[in-house]
Amino acid sequence: MRLEDDGTNKKTWMLAVIEPHREPSATKTGTVLALPKGLVDAGEKPEEAALREVREETGLAATPVTKLADIKYVYVRTWGDGARVFKIVSFYLLKYQSGGIDDISEEMRIEVERAFWMPLRDAGKVLSYRGEKDVVRRALEYLKLHPEV
Repeated sequence: MRLEDDGTNKKTWMLAVIEPHREPSATKTGTVLALPKGLVDAGEKPEEAALREVREETGLAATPVTKLADIKYVYVRTWGDGARVFKIVSFYLLKYQSGGIDDISEEMRIEVERAFWMPLRDAGKVLSYRGEKDVVRRALEYLKLHPEV
C-alpha cells in the first residue's frame, strides 16, 4: 500500500491488486481481481514469502507493517488429478518501498495478467474473494487505529 494524493489535496491509501491470468473457459466469465499471494518456498518464512510474492506478481518492493490474517479455504484443482486442496494464506499489511506497478517478468505473465493500484477504500467492493475482502476491512481498521503508518 502507498499513500497517494487523490487530486483534492487529500491523501488516500492505494492497494496493489492483481488480475490473475486465466485460460478462457466456457463456464467462468468476468474478471477476477485478487491480492498477490503464493506458496511458501522451502526454508522461507510466511512473511518472506509475502514480500517475494508481492515483488514477483506486482513489480513492487515493500516493507512489512503487520500481519492481518490467515485465510483458510479448500479448492478443487481444475488440472491434473482434480484433488481437493486445503490452503492457508497469510496476509500482511505491506508498505510500498520501490518499484513500478505491473513491472513483472515475462515468466510471471503466465500467472498474472496485470497489476495495478486501486484505492483501498474501494477494494472490498471489487475483489473477487470473500476472505480477501475481509483482509481489506482489517487493513482499513488497522490504518484507522494507527495513523502513524
